[in-house]
This record gives sequence, structure tokens and C-alpha cells, in this order.
Amino acid sequence: MEQVGLAAATTDVTLWSLFMQAGFVVKLVMLGLIGASIWTWAIVVDKTLKFGKARRQLDAFEQVFWSGQSLEELYQTLSDRTTSGMGAIFVSAMREWKKSFERGARSPIGLQMRIDRAMDVTLSREAEALEARLGSLATIGSAGPFVGLFGTVVGIMTSFQAIAGSKSTNLAVVAPGIAEALLATAIGLLAAIPAVIAYNKFSADAGKLTARMEGFADEFSAILSRQIDEKLQPRQAAQ
Repeated sequence: MEQVGLAAATTDVTLWSLFMQAGFVVKLVMLGLIGASIWTWAIVVDKTLKFGKARRQLDAFEQVFWSGQSLEELYQTLSDRTTSGMGAIFVSAMREWKKSFERGARSPIGLQMRIDRAMDVTLSREAEALEARLGSLATIGSAGPFVGLFGTVVGIMTSFQAIAGSKSTNLAVVAPGIAEALLATAIGLLAAIPAVIAYNKFSADAGKLTARMEGFADEFSAILSRQIDEKLQPRQAAQ
């Protein structure tokens, strides 16, 4: 009889049966971790596509910007479009440039500061968009194992209560309860490990893309600074 019971218990030790046999709290923990894992992979897919698109846009803009096309023509082309990355930085700087000259700007330093501030604001907005939802990956990666461990502790406590109630330490009695408890930790690690890897990768990618945009902003600021000197110095000399 004991061998029959052991065989029956062994056949029930599957992932689905362990989940169904778990207590309410452990089930809740497992479902939460499964949801976090799905959310992690959704972010991974979304960021992979968006970062790839961002790289292509940066490459395309740099090619057009350094092709020799005039700044005014490029601004007219991009001003009516929804831009991002370097394009958004360029449009914000040129918009401030044109507004300032239309209002009769006289101070080169003031104009340069306004243009730099406009580019900084746009750069911060673009960097924030790149880093969106990375905080969720960091949270899942750091909290996932602990949430799984909480489910494991609750499951083991329940198993010990069952052992005490049955007054038996037979492996057929102990194994299913311990296995379902450890399943929570396994799911926690399954959610956390990809989240940590993805967070590190996408944080590094976002940093590289932001650095490229910062480099462009510095170069464009220098270009506009030279043009400001060329336009405002004759005015000041005439006065």
C-alpha cells in the first residue's frame, strides 16, 4: 500500500499539479511572478524595436545633416514632422534661433544660452523616453527572488503543518509540499534573471544613444555659435 501511495504521489509532482496544490498565498505569489515575467519580455521586445529604430534614425539624420544641405532647408523639411533624437534637438535649436532673430536678438551670449537651454531640455526629454520602463526591469530584477522566497517560506510552513497533521515524514508526504514551495523561488528567479540582464543591456544602450545625441548637440552648438558671431558682430560694429 505504501508503494502504491508513493507512486501516486510521484505521478502528481508536475508543474501544473504543484501549482494547483499550492495554497492561496503561494498561488498568488506565483501568478504575480508569472505576470512580472510576461511584462519583462514585453518590455524587452518593445525596447529592442525602439532602440533599433532610434539607431536607424540617428544614422539617417547624421547622414543628411553632414551631407552639405543648408540648415534652413533641413529645418523647413523637419519642422512640419514629428521628430525624435537628433532631429528633435536640431528643430528645437533652430526654432529658438529663428525666434530670437525675428525679435531682434542683440546679445550673442544670451542667444547662445537660450539655444543651449532649448537643446538641453529636448535632450533630457529624449533621454527620458529612451529610459522609460527600465525602472520596471530593475524592480522586477531586484524584488523577484525575494517575492519568490516569500512564497517558498509560506509553502514550507504549510508543508510542515501538513506533516505535523499526518504525523508522517515519509518522502511521499514531504516531497510534494516542498516541491510546490520551491517552485515559487524558481519562478521568481525565472522572472528576475532576464529582467536584470535586460536592464543592464538597455541601460548601456540608452547611455550610448544619449551620448551620441549629446555629442551632436555640442557640435551643433559650436556651429550656431560661429553663425551667431558672423551675424551679430556686424550689427554691433555698425552701432
